Amino acid sequence: MRFNLRFLSLPTALFLLALSGQAQNSTGALDLTARITATGARPEPVRQFTFYVLSKSYADITAEVDQQDKLPTRDEFISGLKVSSQLKSWLKTHDVMDLTQLDVDKLVTSDDIISIPEFLAAYRRSNSGGVTVGVPSPKFHESDKEANPEKYEKLKQDYMIAMKKFMDAHPGTISGMELELGAVNPKLAWDRLQYDHKNRVAQLCPDIAQSKYLVGKADTDLDGRALIVGLAPGSYWISSLGMDAASGDRHLRWDVPTSIQASQTTRVNLTNFNAIDINAAPR
Repeated sequence: MRFNLRFLSLPTALFLLALSGQAQNSTGALDLTARITATGARPEPVRQFTFYVLSKSYADITAEVDQQDKLPTRDEFISGLKVSSQLKSWLKTHDVMDLTQLDVDKLVTSDDIISIPEFLAAYRRSNSGGVTVGVPSPKFHESDKEANPEKYEKLKQDYMIAMKKFMDAHPGTISGMELELGAVNPKLAWDRLQYDHKNRVAQLCPDIAQSKYLVGKADTDLDGRALIVGLAPGSYWISSLGMDAASGDRHLRWDVPTSIQASQTTRVNLTNFNAIDINAAPR
């Protein structure tokens, strides 16, 4: 609000001027400089890059959005698969999501193969076409299932017993059956679920950060410097909102805590040391 001091008494005018000065002195400023040092190179200023001052760390904002975009648990995901109930139970009791990965066959027993339709079909395919000699052949026919159910069940049971005996006597025949499980492998759908979730979170976080937690922002100049004024005293985070600033082999993101004091300018240097390098190997 602006006042015309000519129409106010002297005490009132002095009071308003003092109040205006207090308001100006009650805020602080942030003077930041951003530089990246690529491997074997000199520090380079981060030019024309937007930095945001947030009232909450971007990591916590990401965690907040991640919790709101709920993923099904592993068991919930498995329960929704279009596979047999026997295979669902096996997956839930084994730390396996990729049925085609190397050495999965070492986790599968002859009892598993007999009881899980997908495993039995994969075992039969991997040992068909004369690859393995002596594999029992089924003598029951699906047509008998309705016409002669007792005969069907007896021949099927005999076949299962013979198959189990053969597998127990020739455990090497189980090896390689994982190559035949691609059609029922849940890993692709599981990975897609994780990928889509990660993308949704990455898209939502900048919007949530700016709509709920933004205090100020500024673009760096050609020297990599930006000044943000009018900040109320308090604790803040300087963030790149998950966007990368790049130089050579370095791709950095910042989420750096800082504090603002009344009538003071806080100076912060953003460098490799207080950044997250997305190309770095996970620790």
